[in-house]
Parts: sequence; C-alpha cells; structure tokens
Amino acid sequence: MEKKEELPTKFFAVKTTTGQEKNVARLVAAKIEMNNIPIKAILVPENLRGYVFIEADGPHFVEQAVAGVRHVRSRVSGIISFSEIERYVVRKPVIEELSENDIVEVTGGPFKGMRAKITRIDKGKAEVTLELLEATFTLPITVHSDYVKLVEKAKTESSGM
Repeated sequence: MEKKEELPTKFFAVKTTTGQEKNVARLVAAKIEMNNIPIKAILVPENLRGYVFIEADGPHFVEQAVAGVRHVRSRVSGIISFSEIERYVVRKPVIEELSENDIVEVTGGPFKGMRAKITRIDKGKAEVTLELLEATFTLPITVHSDYVKLVEKAKTESSGM
C-alpha cells in the first residue's frame, strides 16, 4: 500500500505581471516539459489578476520552474492551502449568490447592459424575475440566472420589513 495518498497537496503562489498570467503559465509549462521538473499542476484563476498557482512537492521545484521566465515577479513565500484557492477552482452557480432586491446588470438578450432589481428567484428553474430600473414604467421580466451579473447586494435592513 502506497503512502503517497496521505501527503497533502502543496500549492505555491507566483506573482506575475498583471495581464500576463496565461503567458507565464505557458512558458512555465514548456520549461517543466523540457526539463522534466515534477510539477503537478498550474492554475491561472480568471478572477485573480497577477498570480499563478503551482502545485508541487516542494518550493525548490517551483523556483526551478519559474527561474528566468519572463513576467514572473517573485514566488510568494509559504504554502497556500487548497481551501484558500478552492473558490477559484470550484465555480458556484450565479443564482447561489443572488437574493431578492439585489441590483444586477443584464448581460444578454434585448435588455443587455440595463440595470435591474431582482423581485423573485426561482432556483428550480434557475430563473430570476427583474424590474428594469432604466425603463420608463415597471415591467417585470424573467431571465435565466446566467444572463445577470451582480452589481450591488441588497441592504440587509430592507429584508426585515
């Protein structure tokens, strides 16, 4: 029976030039392949600019992989736990973050770019009913939750009415 399963995975953060994260990942991946460096994974989170996460057994492997690579600023000291980067790996559905009276922006369809207030949420169908804020009269529309982007959370005081 192997004992490798018991070892926790180690993640290391590498600071990069903002906007060059994917280029750094490609260059590091090429270097890893050419030099047979035992790196397990490279993670480039979409919503975290200026950082690349590398999974390896030790920091010396990461140093070896990023040494001399363009746009690499430095390696952040210490080990990053999986719980810290889990939110970049596991994507929650948009509807989980939404609640009634939140202000959202419509990202698709004929009302694209308009702001609206959520009046009702149907989690079963993954739909939200909105009141457009920029319309001259209130017209409730129902759209899929993938077509809205959260702009502002509702005030907690208004939910106590």
